Amino acid sequence: MIVYGINPVLEALRAGRVKELRVSERGGDRLRELLATAHERHVPVKRLSQDALARQAHGGVHQGVVADVDDVEEFSVEELVRGAKAAPFIVVLDGIEDPHNLGAILRTCDAAGVDGVVMQTRRAAALGGAAAKASAGAVSHVKIAEVVNIARAIEELKTLNVWTVGLAGEATQSYDAIDFTAPTAIVLGAEGAGLRRLVRERCDFVAAIPMFGHVDSLNVSVAAGVTLFEAVRQRRLRAGQQG
Repeated sequence: MIVYGINPVLEALRAGRVKELRVSERGGDRLRELLATAHERHVPVKRLSQDALARQAHGGVHQGVVADVDDVEEFSVEELVRGAKAAPFIVVLDGIEDPHNLGAILRTCDAAGVDGVVMQTRRAAALGGAAAKASAGAVSHVKIAEVVNIARAIEELKTLNVWTVGLAGEATQSYDAIDFTAPTAIVLGAEGAGLRRLVRERCDFVAAIPMFGHVDSLNVSVAAGVTLFEAVRQRRLRAGQQG
C-alpha cells in the first residue's frame, strides 16, 4: 500500500507499518522530524526527485514524502465487538466510494474513539493514497473489518447484541432520540444513494439529522461527525452519572 503526505506517513511510522520511505531531496523541519522517526525505527530511506515522488503518489499532494507500508491489520466483525473497552461503538460503511469521504470518516472515528469500522471489500474506496491522506494518518490506527456483504455483517452484529442505527434523510426519528449508550453500530450509506434497501431493512433503527436550511442533506463525512459525537456526548454523560 502506498501512503503519502507528512501526517499519514508519520502515523504509519508510529504504528510500525512503514517498509520503505521515499523523500524529496530537499525538506523542512517537519520532514526532518519524520526522517528522525524513520531512523529510530530502522526504516530504509531513499531520496527521490519531486517528479518521481509525484508519479509514485499518482499526482496526490505528497508534501515531499511517499511510503510503502504494510496493509492494515485485518479484523473480523466479532473481533471488533469483543475488543471493545466498554459498550461496543462501531461504524459500518455501506459503499463509501469517495476516498476523501472515507478518510474524513476514519479521522472522525479515531477522534470519537470508535472500536472499529466495518466496510465492504468491493465498491468502496481504497484505504491507501487519498483516503490515508484525508484521514491525517487515522487509517493507521482505526481497526477495520472488511466484509463481502454489509447486510450480512449487520446480521452478525445483531447476533453479537449490537444495535444497528442507519442514517437516512427521510427517516422520521431524529438521530439524537437514539440511545447510543447501548452497544451500537452506526450505519452510513453511500454518497448520494444513501443506504441500500437490504441494508436499511436490516437496521434496528433508522434516524435522520434534522435539516433547517435550503439544502436537505449533509455530506456523509459531516453526518458521521454529527452522529458520532452525539454518541460520545451521551456516553460521557452516562459515565458521569454513574461516577
